[in-house]
Order: sequence, then structure tokens, then C-alpha cells
Amino acid sequence: MTKDKDIDIRFIEYMPFGGNKWSEGRFLSYVDMVAIIQEKYPDFAPIEALKAEVTAKAWKVPGHAGQIGFITSMSDHFCGDCNRLRMTHDGNLKVCLFGNTEVNMAEVLRSGIPDSEVLEIIGAAVGRKKKQHAGMHNLTKMKNRPMILIGG
Repeated sequence: MTKDKDIDIRFIEYMPFGGNKWSEGRFLSYVDMVAIIQEKYPDFAPIEALKAEVTAKAWKVPGHAGQIGFITSMSDHFCGDCNRLRMTHDGNLKVCLFGNTEVNMAEVLRSGIPDSEVLEIIGAAVGRKKKQHAGMHNLTKMKNRPMILIGG
């Protein structure tokens, strides 16, 4: 798909979320995905990603117009550098996909407080973000929304 089109294909490691019947036996790591692609394209190699793209490891087949990114949430987490925030469909702020702590931003915004206080609330939420998630095996035991209710 990347041969003639300047597109960025993303592969995300299978992650345990409520309702997705996650199992280690169905998990395919980033390293395994790269090995599969290198069977057909032996010169498939990593490239330097943009600073803003800390959530994906960028790779490319030389001569191809596009590239491939791997989101390695499970096998090689990047939590300490992640700059993503998510707003759920019901107005809650999540600073980590795997975190089960949320801030009810709908309520905050409806309260009419000044923007400076809204920013403080968001900043406090980001400040409470953990250095890394609980790890693949512990995440399977934690309660979290299904991905479809988090948004992506």
C-alpha cells in the first residue's frame, strides 16, 4: 500500500480493553510484525520520526512513497513521552488510554469557571499522569472502558 502512495499506515498492538476478549495468545508484538514484513521486504528499516510522533515507531521500505508506523503500547511502551489526551464521547478527559481515572470536563466547562481555571484542571490531570502503564499482564485485570467508548 505504501509503494506508490505517500500514506502512513499504522499498526497498533492488540491491547486489553473491556469487551475485546484480549488474550496473550492473540497478541502480535511490534517485533513480530516487523519480522513478518521483512520476510517480503528485507530492507524494511526504521526511519527517524517527527518529534510530535512519539506514539509510533516509523519504518519504511526504501523507494516506497509512504511509510509504516507501529504503536507499541504493549511490548515497548512510550508512556513517559506520550503527549496524547482523549476526550470521551460523554465529556470526560483521559490522559492515558489505560488509565481508569477521568476528569468530567463537561461538568467543568458547564460550570462557567474562567478559562484559566479550566487550564489548571487540565494541567493537574496531566500532572497526575503516571510514568508508565501497569504492564500487559496487569492491564488485563484492570477495569477500563471498551475502546469504542474512549475514542481514538
